Amino acid sequence: MQEDILIKNLKNVATQETAFSELVSNYKERLYWHIRRIVLDHDDTDDVLQNTFIKVFQNINSFKEESAVYTWLYRIATNEALSFLKKKATIFNTSSEELQSFLVENLKADVYFDGDEIQLKLQQAIASLPEKQRLVFNMKYYEEMKYEDISKILDTSVGGLKASYHHAVKKIEAFLKD
Repeated sequence: MQEDILIKNLKNVATQETAFSELVSNYKERLYWHIRRIVLDHDDTDDVLQNTFIKVFQNINSFKEESAVYTWLYRIATNEALSFLKKKATIFNTSSEELQSFLVENLKADVYFDGDEIQLKLQQAIASLPEKQRLVFNMKYYEEMKYEDISKILDTSVGGLKASYHHAVKKIEAFLKD
């Protein structure tokens, strides 16, 4: 379904349920992996994904259609994931950096993580990055997003994103060499 028709159907009470089911069907896997790269845990990812779609449903009428649906969805998912991590760090009385290290270490025991030692090392390198660089790297490297789309999701300039990605790559390379 074309995006403009989908939005129209989402905002119409009579067609909202069907359109929302289609939206979830179209985006749930992509958003799952986007969120998973931020929160790292399968169960936490499911919770954040569910919260994301609840927020989307509750706020569909406030969607101004100034951006593509997918960038709006990714922005909500990103914000939900980051909020979740902040709450989790507060609950465990730890810093965001310590929480990231803990989550990466838990990947070894995660039955849903099927990566090898190299992928685990890459995840450790990514976890060592500052939050913005981590987000930009994941969106550019794994999801192959365009800088313009990442810019809309993170509300940052394209030039700033390119610099963040460059610094992230250099830090990951240095981490992997050690």
